[in-house]
Amino acid sequence: MTASPAHQFTRRPSLLLSAALPAALAAGLALAGCAASEETPAASAPAAGAAVEQPAEHPDGAGHGTAGLPSAHVHGVAVDPADGRVHLATHDGLFRYDETGPVRVGPVIDLMGFTVAGPDHFYASGHPGPGTDLPEPVGLIESTDGGATWTPLSRQGQSDFHALTASAAGVVGFDGTALSATSDGVTWRQLDPPVAPYALTASPDGAVLLATAESGPVRSTDAGASWSVIEGAPLLQVVDWAGGQSVVGVTPDGTVAVSDDAGATWSVRGSVAGPPQAVGASTTAEGTLRILVVTADGILDSLDGGVSLAPLQVG
Repeated sequence: MTASPAHQFTRRPSLLLSAALPAALAAGLALAGCAASEETPAASAPAAGAAVEQPAEHPDGAGHGTAGLPSAHVHGVAVDPADGRVHLATHDGLFRYDETGPVRVGPVIDLMGFTVAGPDHFYASGHPGPGTDLPEPVGLIESTDGGATWTPLSRQGQSDFHALTASAAGVVGFDGTALSATSDGVTWRQLDPPVAPYALTASPDGAVLLATAESGPVRSTDAGASWSVIEGAPLLQVVDWAGGQSVVGVTPDGTVAVSDDAGATWSVRGSVAGPPQAVGASTTAEGTLRILVVTADGILDSLDGGVSLAPLQVG
């Protein structure tokens, strides 16, 4: 893949582009995002059904301490409820952070879209890596064993979902052409948002959907049947639902914001240096809001609602 700023807003047509958006900010949002490439990852990979776990080279040269990134392009970060481990979806496949750092799980797939549906239950989309027996693009694929193996569900050879979110109601994805929803992973119905979504997230029951765009985030409270602009919301780039009514977002300049009312209103918490590549939000067993933000420098972790963030620790 040709090196490019990963996961920044790409200029897309929108019905809600605001003439009041400051010129400097508008220019910053026009930076290109990560896209499909004709280059092939150097690492070889097994067939899609084969499980493999390979320790990634640790950037710090040690098995403990600060966790580095195993790939230059990161498309998703999340905690697996099954074991509490941080998982990173990248251009070079899925990585799980163990005591020794990032470990590759499963085949090499360029995971452009990634979402956690439950314990060891993931959905993804993107492009097959070398030796991976999947169509191009892979469409919607599912793993029920923590990413060790993936099963094609639908849209193989048709859709590369860069934005995905899962809930009890099913999966919603945007493939650059249409925003669609499926309750069974096979049959899709098209939604009609007023923007071309950059990132998506859904409430646990799927009733509330949030989509980010260069003109600002929009929200649906009826599973995508109708949408409205979130007045007063920060210009969020990436978003993730933490559970209950809590949602987390990060702006292109690294400002971390949290909503406690399902995305209706937002409050600014802390910040990270540089634009975000991905954000992951979850609620710990103790009821604490945990926020993970990926930047070009690594994974930042917060257990105080985003007020302070420090490099993810392993070991």
